[in-house]
Amino acid sequence: MSLAQKLQQLTGSAPSVLPELPNCFGARHVTGIAELAIPTFRITNGPVGVGQNDCVSLEVEKARPAGNAPFFAPYTHPSSAHATALPSGMAVAASFDPRVATDFGGVIATEMNNLALHVFEAPGMNLARLPILGRNFEYFGEDPYLAGTMAVAETKAVQSAGIIAMAKHFVANEQETNRMTIRETVDDQVLRELYLLPFEMSVKDGKVAAIMCSYNYLNGLQACANTAMLTGVLRDDWKFSGYVQTDFFALKNTVPSLAAGTDHEMPTPLYWSPDKIGAAIDQRSLSIGQIDTALERRYTQMFKAGIFDRKLVQTPIDFVAGGKAARRIGTRAAVLLQNNGALPLSPTARSIALVGKASQPYAQQAIAGGSILGKAMGAGGGSSDVVPDYTVSPVDGIRTALRDLGRGDAVVKLVLIDDANASATVDGVTVPFAKALETIGASDSVVVMAGTNAEEGADRATFVDKDGHQLATAAAAGLSLDWYVAKPSAIATTDPAGNTAKSSQTGAMLNAILAARSTTGVAMPQKTVLVLKDNASVAMDPALLGPQGPAILETWFPGQEDGSIVADLLFGRADPVGRLPVTFPVAGKGFLDEIAADQFPGVRDAGGTFQAVQYSEKLAIGYRWYDANAGGKCAPIAGANPCVAFPFGYGLAYTRFATSAPKLAADPRTGGYSVSLDVKNIGPRAGSEVVQAYVSLPESADRLRVKQPPKRLVGFGRVTVEPGATQTVTIAIDPAASNHPLGVWDGAQHRWVMPSGRYTLWVGTSASPADLVEAGRFVR
Repeated sequence: MSLAQKLQQLTGSAPSVLPELPNCFGARHVTGIAELAIPTFRITNGPVGVGQNDCVSLEVEKARPAGNAPFFAPYTHPSSAHATALPSGMAVAASFDPRVATDFGGVIATEMNNLALHVFEAPGMNLARLPILGRNFEYFGEDPYLAGTMAVAETKAVQSAGIIAMAKHFVANEQETNRMTIRETVDDQVLRELYLLPFEMSVKDGKVAAIMCSYNYLNGLQACANTAMLTGVLRDDWKFSGYVQTDFFALKNTVPSLAAGTDHEMPTPLYWSPDKIGAAIDQRSLSIGQIDTALERRYTQMFKAGIFDRKLVQTPIDFVAGGKAARRIGTRAAVLLQNNGALPLSPTARSIALVGKASQPYAQQAIAGGSILGKAMGAGGGSSDVVPDYTVSPVDGIRTALRDLGRGDAVVKLVLIDDANASATVDGVTVPFAKALETIGASDSVVVMAGTNAEEGADRATFVDKDGHQLATAAAAGLSLDWYVAKPSAIATTDPAGNTAKSSQTGAMLNAILAARSTTGVAMPQKTVLVLKDNASVAMDPALLGPQGPAILETWFPGQEDGSIVADLLFGRADPVGRLPVTFPVAGKGFLDEIAADQFPGVRDAGGTFQAVQYSEKLAIGYRWYDANAGGKCAPIAGANPCVAFPFGYGLAYTRFATSAPKLAADPRTGGYSVSLDVKNIGPRAGSEVVQAYVSLPESADRLRVKQPPKRLVGFGRVTVEPGATQTVTIAIDPAASNHPLGVWDGAQHRWVMPSGRYTLWVGTSASPADLVEAGRFVR
């Protein structure tokens, strides 16, 4: 290859028509070199399906501005090639089942091959440190072991079909606010034990072919020029043999990034343009050998995936098969949080009120990340947007299910209530709110839909003024069902003409519904279901909890099959078998109610040029923060945490289970352990239970600088049991596994160590102490 050819291959190409696919105008590819038999290399976004990809309408090119002005339309245009809009990554994590992640990755890989695409920019595995993080729905929750387990399964499924998976965003990329410039300080031990762990599992167990470096600065270095991470951790410590690509427009320099271990700039040659690289070579600050290494790393993965061996040929996507898979995944991800008798919906119900806010999309259309009321799915503007072939609305899903069940005579009324709770529409007819409550009270079943919409580009409840200056954040408000903006992908503003933050008064609406007069002989809480469609967790109003509250069903962002997924669960055609991958706090008592500005959104430096964030909570994120009583207000009462509405790992079913006493066994041959217990179905129908294992480390672990949380998840197992039957669940704990279940990072020795002393193993059905029993202890 000539130097010019090498430099052309080092970066993405400018938006252009693909030579092998003249029907595609694309902006996510490296144009091939026909005389060298190098194919055009095509990339698509993720992680919740084949997102914005390298094929938009040829008409888009006509909108190219004159001269050298930026041309962004091809990156997010809604004419992007259609694909199946799957449930969110958070939903996949909620399955607590790697087989669901495998199915998820299988749909994506099949459709990528249909579209002749090569690189899937996913899985995303940043942690839900902040429950309001705008991209939480793309990720796998608050626990690194769960996130890594799901990422490994998805990666293997994707790469087994000849597609390159790209783990992202590396690393400590846990907020969207100021994401391009944010300076984050994270203790090295905390990085290893939390934020790096899912990536380590993906490299060692998933053999992921590529890593995406992120926008943020970490411990003083920009992510794509961070030698300590890209060379020291990835390649020296983990022996990663793949290549590193930048997030789009993430590169900030020329020489330091290539020298640090970044291999591919996307989407176009900006810092790695021929003139800048050429000048660096002339000045001997870069060598041609470094360019060769970067290309060899990527070409090696392309050869492994068979990309050099297949022509760019597109074939039709089987949207029916994709839809069926999406529906299966969505039902296996739903979490039943509370049930006062309303679920499954009564088989004798002949009138159903479907209730939502008129200003919100949840009861009116299928929901994915960034859904905007009245706009087609895929128009949110974030990189995870998938343009589906069809969607199923909640009303259509419920009505279709009723017909399938032979109950076509049942009446479904759509009740949409204004933000002020003053007026409403019932099937499009305007009525006072009091009249709407009469309709709701007279219905046999009431289904209320609400949620916390989010998207790339913004965190919920962060603000700027009309001049774009960052304002103090009311972070905890972002977990409320009331808070919303018209465009979830943009930071909220105090300017009334902008993306103004608003209150839907959903909480007050729910309270009014529960207090309404029921005229069907069944009390309102016993016939009302709150269906949540969430980015991550919700801060729960105590008024909704317990016998006075509704049944609560969490369905995350269900994607294109929203209406079908929710209807399957409401009518009991599918059992809600998911478990929470995030903690649901009680309103006013959560992590976000306690954090300081330097934890989020950050504080400005003396010159006012950037904001800095301290991960000062260290290892205490998610359930670990609540376990440790880090805020000083969450000491357990009778085994239950008063700050937690629904704990990590929690979920009910349409049946009931009983478990035996666990048995802990040591394997002297391997040095590992296993814990077993029996799960008996004592209810009326088949169902699934998820048994979880947590370990408490010895006190000596705290001597390695960072205090350990009371426990960490080290294993889980799902079992499906028929009524009256019993199944045994066995969870193995391998101290040498890539998730280091018994390990602590010793920075002084630069290695993982197992603290000496007594370890305690806990087994149960959630992270709550009330749901756990001691399985045994061992000393090392």
